[in-house]
Amino acid sequence: MSAMVRAKDNPFAVDRVLRERYRLNERGLAELLEKWERLGRRGALVGAHGSGKTTLLEDLAVRLERDGWRAHWVRLSAEFSRLPEVCDAGFFAGLGGEDVVLVDGAEQLGFVAWRIFRYRVRRAGGLLVTTHRAGRLGTLRRCETTAELLRELVGALGETVSAEEARRLHARHRGNVREALRELYDRCAAGRRG
Repeated sequence: MSAMVRAKDNPFAVDRVLRERYRLNERGLAELLEKWERLGRRGALVGAHGSGKTTLLEDLAVRLERDGWRAHWVRLSAEFSRLPEVCDAGFFAGLGGEDVVLVDGAEQLGFVAWRIFRYRVRRAGGLLVTTHRAGRLGTLRRCETTAELLRELVGALGETVSAEEARRLHARHRGNVREALRELYDRCAAGRRG
């Protein structure tokens, strides 16, 4: 058994993992934004937990801001399922054609709250959300993972994992790459590799 690894030296540390971006090149991002235009600048990134929805939304936000949009983030989760206080009447009244509202975790809003929210952001030039199931807005992209993607990410972090182990990890975590990487972090911290 190998020696335990300190958190700052762990190749699967959160700060290192967060540097890895969604696997979509500049052309792919441009094509997604063209589709978003066709969807009336309203669209959803749909996928399971740990499939890269938030990472892709962050990457799209960078591109949109570079193109002159003003991005307004709303982050929701099981722990924080209500709209933050910043989303008051002034926030909604101040939205205009150059604003894009980015909602991470739109599925946290119930049906009625979602309908009210959509109505209140109608003046915004754009709306992009992440959600686990299709139906809130037109699907801009379905985010999915593979064992090969997991293996690629592990390699980008300077480590290796066999194709078979990547398949096992991917299956054990039901495609949730974030959880698979956490398991690898824990293994590495305990001095176990592979």
